Parts: sequence; C-alpha cells; structure tokens
Amino acid sequence: MPLSPAWTDRFRRFVLPGLAFKAVVIGGGYATGRELAEFFLPSGPWGGLAAMLLAMLIWAMVAAATFWFAHQIGARDYRSFFQQLLGRGWIAFEVTYAVFLVLILAVFGAAAGEIARATLGVPALAGTLALMGGIIACVAWGNAGVERIFVWVSVLLYATYAVFLLLVLTGTGERIGAAFAAAPAPSGTWPLGGITYAGYNIVGAVIVLPVTRHFRSGRDAVAAGLIAAPLAMLPALLFFVGMTAFLPDIRAAVLPSDYMLARLGSPLFHSVFQLMIFAALLESGSGAVHAVNERIARASGGRLTLGPLNRALAAFALLAPCMLIAERVGLVALIASGYRALAWALILLYVLPLLVTVALRRTVSPAVLSETPS
Repeated sequence: MPLSPAWTDRFRRFVLPGLAFKAVVIGGGYATGRELAEFFLPSGPWGGLAAMLLAMLIWAMVAAATFWFAHQIGARDYRSFFQQLLGRGWIAFEVTYAVFLVLILAVFGAAAGEIARATLGVPALAGTLALMGGIIACVAWGNAGVERIFVWVSVLLYATYAVFLLLVLTGTGERIGAAFAAAPAPSGTWPLGGITYAGYNIVGAVIVLPVTRHFRSGRDAVAAGLIAAPLAMLPALLFFVGMTAFLPDIRAAVLPSDYMLARLGSPLFHSVFQLMIFAALLESGSGAVHAVNERIARASGGRLTLGPLNRALAAFALLAPCMLIAERVGLVALIASGYRALAWALILLYVLPLLVTVALRRTVSPAVLSETPS
C-alpha cells in the first residue's frame, strides 16, 4: 500500500537526508567491517562502543548544523556551501574533497574487487568494473534516480544487518558476552578513534545536500540532521557487537564480514550479505559522484545542461582514474594511511568553521531556527 502524500512529504524532509548520509558514510570500509576493525576494535568492546557513540554525537551535531546553514543560504551543492562558509578559502576545501574522492572511490573499487574475488572466484577487476557500471547507471538520472537508490538499498541493508545480528547472537552469543565481560571499561585513546572516524565521514552531510531540497524550514533541517546520525551508525553498532566474538584474530582480516560469515556456517546468507555490501558500495559511490555532478551543474550557472548522457560521461571520467588506484593499493593500506590525515584536514576546513559560523548566527534561537530562505 503506497504511503499517503503527507507521509511521503515527512519521509523526504526528515528521513531521506539521513538515509543519504548513511549511504555515503557506509562505504567500502564500514560495510565490510574494515573501518570498524581499524578505528574501534583496538579500544576493545567497551571502548569501541564508547568511540562509536562519540562519533554518532559528533555526526548529529555537525549534520544538523550543516543542513541548517545550507538551508539558510539556499545551498544545494558543496561548492555553493563552502563559498559562503569559507569565502575565498573554498578552494582549499575543493582540493581536500578531491583527495577524499580519489581515496574513497579507490576504496569502493578495491572492496568491490575483493567481494567478487572472495564470493565468485573471478578477478578483482570484474567486481570493480561492475561497480563502476552500476554507479554510472544510477547517477545518470539525477536526483530522482539517486534518491530511489538511497531508499531501496536502505531497506535491504537494515534487513540484512538485523538478520546478521540474529545469526551472530544465536551462534556466538556466549562469546560476545564473554568478550564484554572480560573487557575493561573505556580508557586510553578511544576518544581519538571516535573523533577521527567522525571527522572524515561527516563530510557526507555536505555531499548529500542535493537531497535536502525537500526542507521547508530551519527546523526541518535540524531535525533531519539529528535523525541522520543514528540512522547511519545503527548498522555499524550491530556489526561491531558481532565482531567482538571473533577477537583478536578478526582485527587483521581484510574483509571482516567475510571472515565472520565463513564461520557462521550459512552459505546462503553469506551470499546475501555480500550482495548487500555491493549494494552499499553502489549507493555510497552514487552519492559521492552525484554530488560532483550537481556541483558542475550549479557552477555552470545554467550554461551546461546535465542530461542523462552528460551525467553518465562525467561519472565515467571521475570513476575510471580513481578506481584504477584500487588495482595498485590494498584496501587495508588505503584506509590506514589515508583516512586519518584526511579526517583532521576536514575538521579544520569544515567542522570548526561551520560550528563557529552557526554559533554566531545564534542557532539556539527558535525564531532563527524556523527561518525559511527567501
């Protein structure tokens, strides 16, 4: 039964931006569990959970501020957003974002290749090329096509993670309980893991600005930002809890998801989970590439019409060189060597200026929050 127009409107205003944000941040490392092993498992079960909750709080705060500020200035692409936020300094973000794109698209390509090799026994290049083709097909149809991908992949993703947690609890529940019982309380460097992970992923709030076109007020923007964080972190929390049953060996696994599923003894669900990861890579890549297409369209001032063919060609021009890197550099090395430096660059260029700017605009005032741009 289709949703009523009123429910559809609320979904687009409050939930769709969160699904889009989740789509961008889940990426190659989160979906496979590699990022969780890199940033959270070293802190142990309790420290890892604390770091993930800290990252979620940071996401909620920055996503709400991002959506509100973008709504106030009428920005629907990252270039317009940073021209208002940083002035001439927007070019510094553009350079950083270019590095971010190369890195994440290479990670996505590498992850797709690893999935194809582990699941189907085909060369990794086949998985990378399949992902490229899927992303190009999705972004060719603009906002409508990308928004449909965010919705339908989200249904598959949440359902798959729920079944995954059920299988893990029934198969290794005692080991999970033992891991948490034996683990010390959070201490040491767990906040650094949460801040770093949140730092480079929060740029997803800017990437998904095209889908914020449904907001009616500043209140909508703030509510959507607060909802986005738990929508994005919930699957990671479920995955992390299951990973603790396989400590310490899982820390070194290139594909922790594959490592776990092979030991749960369900070949059918193993295939379903790998399909879900591929779908997550598809929506993440589509969100990142669509943001670039929207930046090109708006920067041209209407001089360039991006129909399906032009959008597809622009996507191919971006994806081909980025994903070639995946053939030369391993997935673990990409995440470990590139993400931490990128996180701090984004915090300095994006998070801190944004929070200062929003604070100066007195976002705590109800009158200001409810403003709608003219």
